[in-house]
Amino acid sequence: MEFWKLFVTALMPVLKVLFLTAVGTILALDRFGILKKDARMHLNTMVFFVFIPALALSNLAEAITFKSLVMLWFMPLNILLTFIIGSALGWLLIKITRAPRHLHGLVLGCCSAAGNLGNMPLIIVPAVCKERSRPFGDKDACNRNGLAYASLSMALGNIFIWTYVYNLVRISSCKNSKANDVDDSPMNLVSLPETGQENTSTCPVGPLVSAENVSQANDFASGLEIEIARPDGVAKSLQVTKQAKVRKLLKKSAEKINLKALLTPATIGSIIGLIIGAIPQLQKILVGENAPLHVIEDSISMLGDAAIPAMTLLVGANLLNGLKGSSMQFPIIIGIIIVRYLALPAFGVGILKGAIHIGLIHHDPLYKFLLLLQYALPPAVSISTITQLFGAGVGECSVVMLATYVCASASLTLWSTFFMWLVL
Repeated sequence: MEFWKLFVTALMPVLKVLFLTAVGTILALDRFGILKKDARMHLNTMVFFVFIPALALSNLAEAITFKSLVMLWFMPLNILLTFIIGSALGWLLIKITRAPRHLHGLVLGCCSAAGNLGNMPLIIVPAVCKERSRPFGDKDACNRNGLAYASLSMALGNIFIWTYVYNLVRISSCKNSKANDVDDSPMNLVSLPETGQENTSTCPVGPLVSAENVSQANDFASGLEIEIARPDGVAKSLQVTKQAKVRKLLKKSAEKINLKALLTPATIGSIIGLIIGAIPQLQKILVGENAPLHVIEDSISMLGDAAIPAMTLLVGANLLNGLKGSSMQFPIIIGIIIVRYLALPAFGVGILKGAIHIGLIHHDPLYKFLLLLQYALPPAVSISTITQLFGAGVGECSVVMLATYVCASASLTLWSTFFMWLVL
C-alpha cells in the first residue's frame, strides 16, 4: 500500500479523536457550562463503573477464546517492557533536569505508563478498520479482533497503572509530607480529578487488617517470646518464631497493597469476559445470535458502545485544566514528550522486530500494529486521578497532559503510518 494512502488512513482516526476531544473542551467552557465539574464527575463515574467494564466484557467474551488467549501471551510482556524502558528513561530525565522530589512520581509515571493502553486503541483501531482502504482486511473481522485486542490491552494496562504508577506517586508524595487517612474507594478515585482542589493527604493506603487482629498478633508474638525462654522447647519455638516473622512480613506487605485500586471495574469486567471467552460452554450460552441468553450479551454490548464517545469527551473536558498553567518546568515537559514520542516508539520497533525474528509473535498484522501502538500513546489519563488523590503535582500533571495530547495529534499520525507500513 502506498505511503500516502497509509498516512491518510492513519490520519482519519486521529482527526476523529481530536474532533471529539475539542467538543469535550468546548462543552466544559464556562460559556456553555454543559460539562461542568459535577457533570464531569457523574459522567466519569458512569464511564468508570458501567461503560468501560461493559465494553471490555462484551468484546473479550465475543472475540477471545482459550486458543487465541494463548497466542496473545506476548502482550503482557510487551506492556511490562514499556513500563521498564519508560521508567529507565524517566529516571534519566529526572537526573538531567533535576526535577523536584515531589514530581519524581509524576515524571516516572508519565514516561513509563504506556498511557491509555485500551482507551486510545479502542478509538483508533475501529476507525482504522472502517477506512475504505481496508489495511487490515475485512471490516467486521478487523473491528471484532481489534476491539478484543484493545480490551485485553486495557485490562492489563489498568493492572500495571494501578499497581506500579500508583505506588510511584504514593512513595514520592510520602517523602515530602506526613501520611494522613483518606478515602480511597473507587468512587473517590473517579470523582477526585473533577474537584479542581488538591488533596493534601498522602499515602492513602488503608490497612487490610483490623486493630483487633494486630492486637492478637502482638499477643501471639509475646507468647512465643515466653515459649523461647523454656529450655525444653527452644528448637520448636525458634521455628514457630520464624513462621511468625514470615507472617508478619506478609501482613505488612498486604497492608501496602491497595486492592480497591487494583481491582477496578474495568479489570473485573475484563476478567469475566476472559472467563466467558475461554470456556466454550459459557460462550455458546451467552454469545452469538443463536445463544439462549444472547439478550444479556447484547444489552451489555449496547452499554459498552457508549464508552468511546463518553470518555473522549471527558479527555477534552479534563484537559481544560492544563490551560490554567502551573509552575511545571519547561525542560521536564520537553523531556517527557521526547521519551513518549521518540524514544519509546523506537524501542518498540526494535523489540517487535526481535520478537518476530525469534518467533514469539503470531503473524497477525493488526496484532503487531497494536503492540507497536502501545509504545507511541500519550500518558494515561489515570495519572491525573492518582496525582489528585495524593495531592502531588496536580497542576503540573494538567500541563503535561495538555502538552502531550497536543503533540499526540502529529505523533500518533506519523507513527501509525510507519507502523502500518511496517506490519503490512
